[in-house]
Amino acid sequence: MDVVSDAIATVRMGRASSDRVRVSGSWCARFAPYDGAGFHVVLEGGCWLLPDGGSAVSLGVGDAVLLPHGTGHVIADSPVDAETVARAVPFERWTGGPPSSPTASGAELLCGKYRLDHSRVHPLLAELPTVVHLPNRVGDQAELRAAIDLLGGELGADRPGSGIAVPGLVDLLLVYMIRAWVAQDGGGAWPAVLGDPVTAAALRALHADPAAAWSNDRLAAEAGVSRPTLARRFTSLVGRPPMAYLTWWRLTLAAARLRDSEDSLTTIARRVGYGTPYALSHAFSREFGTTPGRYRAARSAAMTQQAGQGTGR
Repeated sequence: MDVVSDAIATVRMGRASSDRVRVSGSWCARFAPYDGAGFHVVLEGGCWLLPDGGSAVSLGVGDAVLLPHGTGHVIADSPVDAETVARAVPFERWTGGPPSSPTASGAELLCGKYRLDHSRVHPLLAELPTVVHLPNRVGDQAELRAAIDLLGGELGADRPGSGIAVPGLVDLLLVYMIRAWVAQDGGGAWPAVLGDPVTAAALRALHADPAAAWSNDRLAAEAGVSRPTLARRFTSLVGRPPMAYLTWWRLTLAAARLRDSEDSLTTIARRVGYGTPYALSHAFSREFGTTPGRYRAARSAAMTQQAGQGTGR
């Protein structure tokens, strides 16, 4: 896969959840911090969002906002101040839908969240800001707009197959929001990484086949440059040499497989590029400070606890 797809795939856990809500009059809702990422899309009207410890953001029709680190926040019908925050109602109390009137003007929102494993997040996702605001602009991010329209339609009607369509569209929305941030050069390092032809080519090769017998010479040939040129550009942009990145990525993949599958250590070692389970176990313990078996048990216990608390809804 490509870097963005892999970055998302290694942290995604369980199924995303989403709701289409209509509000009117004076309203204010509180979203508690979450071990994942949250999003809102404004379908009608407008609102304000205030992340914990951050600045308020005004959202208009068609605007999308991603909170990639699960930051707690408040959304309201008017500019958010201390008084507004004090009267905020937990979103979970809007059982059966928030207070609204079919005839009153107000706002209609898509609200959702993704459950993510932040214990081994890719640096591309780690550097996302607290709030990724994607304003609705004519002719901008056509795929994102199409996904929003499709998701809004599915959530607004009881249609055959919606049980499959909605989770798929919610997952697609996450990809498009991160892609939009990368495309608009959100101020982080990774838009520049993916925009550099040499480094991007090397990353595509490593992510396409991480288990291959890579060397600096082979990777430089894949990128079409000399070994010193690859080392200089890759290290400068990514923050670590190519082979160090490959080792980190292989162990990240191993951690994800330990979390999400029942594959044996031998199978995982082969799939991520280690010749023996002993070699993987040694590298894994050095990187994570624990053995693969203990890591698997700890992640399984954590996921069970989260599911019991309803965070995997």
